[in-house]
Amino acid sequence: FKTCPGRVLCKLPCSGEKEVDLAVQSAKAAFKIWSQMSGMERCRVMLEAARIIREQRDEIATMETINNGKSIFEARVDIDVSWQCLEYYAGLAGSLAGEHIQLPGGSFGYTRREPLGVCVGIGAWNYPFQIACWKSGPALACGNAMVFKPSPFTPISVVRLAEIFTEAGVPKGLFNVVQGGAATGQFLCQHPDVAKISFTGSVPTGMKIMEMAAKGIKPVTLELGGKSPLIIFSDADLENAVKGALMANFLTQGEVCCNGTRVFVERKILDTFTKEVVKRTQKIKIGDPLLEDTRMGALINQPHLNRVQGFIKQAKEQGAEVLCGGDLYVPDDPKLKNGYYMRPCVLGNCKDDMTCVKEEIFGPVMAILPFDTEEEAVERANATKFGLAGGVFTRDIQKAHRVVAALKAGMCFINNYNASPVELPFGGYKSSGFGRENGRAAIEYYSQLKTVCVEMGDVESVF
Repeated sequence: FKTCPGRVLCKLPCSGEKEVDLAVQSAKAAFKIWSQMSGMERCRVMLEAARIIREQRDEIATMETINNGKSIFEARVDIDVSWQCLEYYAGLAGSLAGEHIQLPGGSFGYTRREPLGVCVGIGAWNYPFQIACWKSGPALACGNAMVFKPSPFTPISVVRLAEIFTEAGVPKGLFNVVQGGAATGQFLCQHPDVAKISFTGSVPTGMKIMEMAAKGIKPVTLELGGKSPLIIFSDADLENAVKGALMANFLTQGEVCCNGTRVFVERKILDTFTKEVVKRTQKIKIGDPLLEDTRMGALINQPHLNRVQGFIKQAKEQGAEVLCGGDLYVPDDPKLKNGYYMRPCVLGNCKDDMTCVKEEIFGPVMAILPFDTEEEAVERANATKFGLAGGVFTRDIQKAHRVVAALKAGMCFINNYNASPVELPFGGYKSSGFGRENGRAAIEYYSQLKTVCVEMGDVESVF
């Protein structure tokens, strides 16, 4: 592998209806074996997969950087989150249990937590390997099989995950990978032997998946887009708030669904905060993502770069001021000249009705908006169709908890942003989707509850 921005890495044939059916049938056969294993047996296999990922961290991170364009520094963090995810769910696998309920006359009932069957995972291109682990970890811990379709823009690293699961000892076919775009996804969603679909991606695609799943009464987990608010109060630690704003906007070239791209700043500190954010943004090192000191790599492809640039152009036309960045960046290294690079952008003089404030840009573009009161900030923060995340920076702990309680968002941060520990559930409100990744909550979405009622006496009949 070498970094070759703008060039073809490899060519993979799309999986058609026949290939999808083969993958599902293979997973279905593996499910019969895996689902009958004890939780502790599944635990040992998953721990082995986590160990392999941990030992091959740098190699997989390099593959992910080339796959996606993010900095090697960030890719290593993604790989660490991935093996931690598998370790976490391996730990839960042996503890999955129902409950015993005593009934009158010595009768009793109990519940069994059972796997669903063949689950489908459909991933996004911003965190290809990590998303595959987030979906497969709880699925496999619960005893399911999975067929996973990565984004056609980032097809490579998930294949390595499939190899690692095989090396770790899962039954052959338990984690299958199919490649392709919308047509392949449609074949997966409509397959009669698929029991559940978990999707990460855009709202329009999520709506289509939900429609297809409804025809088969299949449960879905949808982790969709966002336009999340980050509220900076005047009593916040300014240094920490600035770092939080950068973390909330510029990770993975801004291509993060839960990014806090609407930065509401209390007017008392607006100028000071803005000046410092602009200064720090201008210092972000852009370039070859495989270099250790690079902090921002290339965007995913040319159409997406054009789309982000179009948002910035429209923002200026609507009255926003580009305080820094927003233009294309051409690295000095000639081998990078065709890369999809741009300078991270900070927009000032923004209004709530501007397109750049209302719509998800999914690029390195921060919009700063002033506010005067807590009530105003909360009301404006919630005035969106999205509800994935939100953040608050303040030294007043009562105010912090009061504000996050009022935010209509599934993942909230206090004095930090974009932390993603696997122990905590992740998912959205409103158009940002439903269901949860990570934490114990994900177990609910990859298993089903069976109730058994046992009568210890004679049946009481009304007949």
